[in-house]
Amino acid sequence: MDGHRFAASRLLPPPGLPRAIAYQSAMVAIGSGTFLTGSIVFFTEVLGLSPVQIGVGFSIAGLAGVVTSLPLGALADRIGGQRSWALGALGSALTFAAYPLVTSFAGFVVLMVVAAVTDSFANAGRTIYTADAMPAADRVRTMAYARSYLNAGFTVGTGLGALALAFDSTAALVAMVLLNAALSLLNAGLVTRLPAAPAVRHDRATTASRWAVLKDLPYATAAALLAVMMFHSVILVEILPLWAITHTDAPKPLLGAMLALNTVLVITLQVPASRGADSLPGAARLIRRGALVTAVACPLAALAGWTGGGWTVVVLIGVVVLVTTTELWFSAALWFFQTNVPPAASRGVYLGTAQTISSTADVFAPVGLTLLAIQTGGWGWWVVAAIFVGCALAAGPAVGWVARTPRIDGRTGAQRAATEPAAETVVRPTSA
Repeated sequence: MDGHRFAASRLLPPPGLPRAIAYQSAMVAIGSGTFLTGSIVFFTEVLGLSPVQIGVGFSIAGLAGVVTSLPLGALADRIGGQRSWALGALGSALTFAAYPLVTSFAGFVVLMVVAAVTDSFANAGRTIYTADAMPAADRVRTMAYARSYLNAGFTVGTGLGALALAFDSTAALVAMVLLNAALSLLNAGLVTRLPAAPAVRHDRATTASRWAVLKDLPYATAAALLAVMMFHSVILVEILPLWAITHTDAPKPLLGAMLALNTVLVITLQVPASRGADSLPGAARLIRRGALVTAVACPLAALAGWTGGGWTVVVLIGVVVLVTTTELWFSAALWFFQTNVPPAASRGVYLGTAQTISSTADVFAPVGLTLLAIQTGGWGWWVVAAIFVGCALAAGPAVGWVARTPRIDGRTGAQRAATEPAAETVVRPTSA
């Protein structure tokens, strides 16, 4: 009995704001999981779009995300994280509610772009609000709980989406989309009811220096390293399943089991895996470990092309476990980098800069990794492994450079992480 209580306590966020953010994450994920499960079917059967049109829409939306990340981050700095989060959620709700009304490809593209922009704005606001509202020591742990609950909610949403598809009707598909719109609208309302974060002081010197991030070469270098590290996600979601189908004898149902295993591991292990991400040296260690783990996973994936039967299943499951371990450690390091390195008054533009770099890398990652891992017949997995070894070697110097460099407020990243309580504040009410 005590063991069950201990396990439950590890999964239950601390009371107050951490628990509210975790529950909110689960609710939003139920809606997004429902929609994403059946979105392609909705686009093709309800909106009457072709696969090429859908692909073009996703590409244009991705480009819009690259272009707008930095200005949206600046706007989030200006109006505050809570307002940005709420407005982004409201925009998402209106966008999804409008999807069933689309009658043309142009309308679909417009909504895809708006959805990408509002989602980016909400995510920036959410990160800024969490950093402003939580003490520095609690930020990463709070975001770890939120991610665990997000995955749990997404799993529920996936089941609801599958149920909608089982009805095989237009009404069920439209209901699936409207459910996501309704939960997004509820989310916007809940965000406005969260406790107001301490307000960041925007003096003239800080405002004039806001765009100094564009000259912050150490930060940009570390952001580029983190963008390359994100390749592990592409490997897990896209490259490994494609490799399993085309170059191994793995049964197709194994693909679902691999994704389910990843989800269960993230739900149960994300919080304990975030330990150690409480300083820049700690974040560097997690990045280095994560890079080395995926470097080991890559040749193991290549091995699956030579094994047979049960051994193939064992090897592929091992790859999923290793890459998920990278995901857990990397996520914790990324959250520390997002919330504790940027100056409080400029978190939005720093997040926007990192997002622009990451989105640019996302454009090339699927094609590049497919060419290396799939088209080479297997030996390219060793090249991918070498990329991650390079990340492991670069983690210490890159993060150390960030730690030694003063930012807008005159403190280095290490000094800020060690001394910043919740934010540089003068308390003001917020109507968001």
